[in-house]
Amino acid sequence: MSQSLDIAVIGATGTVGETLVQLLEEREFPVGNLYLLASGESAGSSLPFKGRNLRVRDVAEFDFSQVRLAFFAAGEAVTRSFAPRATAAGCSLIDLSGALDPITAPALVPEANPQLLETLPAPYQLTSPSASSVALACVLAPLKGLLKPQRLSVMASLAVSCRGREGVVELARQTAELLNARPLEPRFFDRQIAFNVLAQAGAPDAEGHAVLERRLAGEIKQLLGEPALRVSATCALAPVFFGDSLAVSVVAEQSVDVAKVREQLGIAPGVEFVEEEGDYPTAVGDAVGQDSVYVGRVRGGLDDPCELNLWIASDNARKGAALNAVQSAELLIKHYLSKILT
Repeated sequence: MSQSLDIAVIGATGTVGETLVQLLEEREFPVGNLYLLASGESAGSSLPFKGRNLRVRDVAEFDFSQVRLAFFAAGEAVTRSFAPRATAAGCSLIDLSGALDPITAPALVPEANPQLLETLPAPYQLTSPSASSVALACVLAPLKGLLKPQRLSVMASLAVSCRGREGVVELARQTAELLNARPLEPRFFDRQIAFNVLAQAGAPDAEGHAVLERRLAGEIKQLLGEPALRVSATCALAPVFFGDSLAVSVVAEQSVDVAKVREQLGIAPGVEFVEEEGDYPTAVGDAVGQDSVYVGRVRGGLDDPCELNLWIASDNARKGAALNAVQSAELLIKHYLSKILT
C-alpha cells in the first residue's frame, strides 16, 4: 500500500471515531490528507494525529469530492443524510452504523469474507458489521467447513459503550452515585445499569426483537454465506465500559469433532484461542485493547452430539468496530482502490 489517499472520518469525536483515528496512525495507514468531521456542536474541537492536532469540521459543510474514502462512524441518521452525498462525489465509504441497504453496502469482515469485494462496483460501499457480528464471524468462519452450521444461538452481553460515549458516562455516574450512597436517577438508560444487567439493548419492535438483534442475525448469515442459517439472538447490556462477552451455541449438520474445532481455532486469523484447562477469556482481563477475538470454553453439547458451545470475548470499540473498518479499508486499497488512484 505505497500510495496514499485522502480520507474523511465522520463521527471523529465519538468513542469509535477516536479509536479509528488512533488505528489509522498505529497501523501506518496510507493517509494523504485526513479530514475529521462531526456534527455542528462538535466542530471546532481537535484530535491528535501524527504529531499534529487536526481540527474537527462540520460534516454538513464538507465537500466529499476532496476525498476518496470516508469512514462513517456516527449514527444511522448521519449516514443516511450524508452517504448519498459521498457516493455521488465518487467517494468510496465504509459505514459502521448499519444504516445502508445490505445489498448495495454488504457487510465485510476480512477474516471471514474477503472475496466479497470481487462482486462490488466502484465507488465502493461497505458495511462494517456490529461488534458482535465481527466477533462471531472471526470465530465461526474458520469452523464453517467442519460444522456446516444449521442453527446458531447467541446471548451477547454488551458493554455500555455500544450506546456511545453517553452510555459510558451514564454507567460512571450511576456507579459513583451508588458507591457514595446518593440517590440514583437513571438518565440515559431507562433504569439502573450500574451493578445490574438489562435484558434488552435498545427498544424492541412489535415482535419483541431489538434492532441490534435483528442486525446480528442478518449480518452473520451474510458474512458466513449461509442465508438459510437459523439464528436466535439476545442482546443484553452489562455494567462494563468496554468489551463484549458472547455465549454461543451452534448446532451442526453432523456430530461435532471438538478436537478438530480446537485445532482450527488455534490457527484461525484474528482469533486468540484460550485452551488451557480451567481457563477462559474475559472482556476486561483479556480482550479490551487487543486486536484479536478471544474464544474459550469450547465444548460439545450436554446431550446433543451435533452441538458446539463457545465463549467469546472481544473489544467492541477497537476490534469489533474501528479495527474491522480499518482492516476493510486496507483490503479495499490493496486490491481495488490502487487501480483508480491518480
